[in-house]
Amino acid sequence: MPPYAWHGTFIFSEKSGNRSGAGDPTFAENQPSMNRYLLLYALVLTGLVLLLWPRQRAEIRRLTQNQSALASQVSHYRTRLDEEAASAQVLRLRAAEFEELRAADAERIRQMGIRIRRLEAASKSVTATRLELHAPLRETVRVALRDTLVVRDTVRLFRWRDAWVTVEGMLRDDSVACRVESVDTLRQVVHRIPRRFLFIRWGTKALRQEIVSSNPHTRIVYTEQVRIER
Repeated sequence: MPPYAWHGTFIFSEKSGNRSGAGDPTFAENQPSMNRYLLLYALVLTGLVLLLWPRQRAEIRRLTQNQSALASQVSHYRTRLDEEAASAQVLRLRAAEFEELRAADAERIRQMGIRIRRLEAASKSVTATRLELHAPLRETVRVALRDTLVVRDTVRLFRWRDAWVTVEGMLRDDSVACRVESVDTLRQVVHRIPRRFLFIRWGTKALRQEIVSSNPHTRIVYTEQVRIER
């Protein structure tokens, strides 16, 4: 009885070894081929990651800059020439994002006959001109012919002007006529804000727009520029 028991145990151990594939000659022949496939798969996966990562990193930076631009406010300051100026961070949107977030502006651009996908940038600025003046009045007699009768009409005129604004008016007994002409030059500059670490500057942290008005009576209420990304 013991020899049979020993013989059964030996057979079970031999079958178990065959199941593991350690002694299978076919498995040994296929092992190098499988390793080559795994190596090729790892190389392809690494190449895709290296190819897509720069674009993904640039997209993350763009979204981060847009969040900062939307959260920031327009800052006002005076230049060295004492001119009114405003500064705002530039938005970087794709064409579909621009149509969604700036629907009214997109519709205005379409009405101009321009396709949104052909845009490079879109700017918008709001200014307000306020003027307080004192002008002398002078009386003038006007002669007019009404129904074969000569009618004398006395009116008072005033006129005031400087290098940017011209105001002219005429006062009658029951009405006032006035003409106001204002000339302004808006200078717009877009510049790059680099990243900083101690005294080292590199790359682009954000794009910023500076707009300056040459009219001292004008105040820049709002300004915005959107760059269309491809």
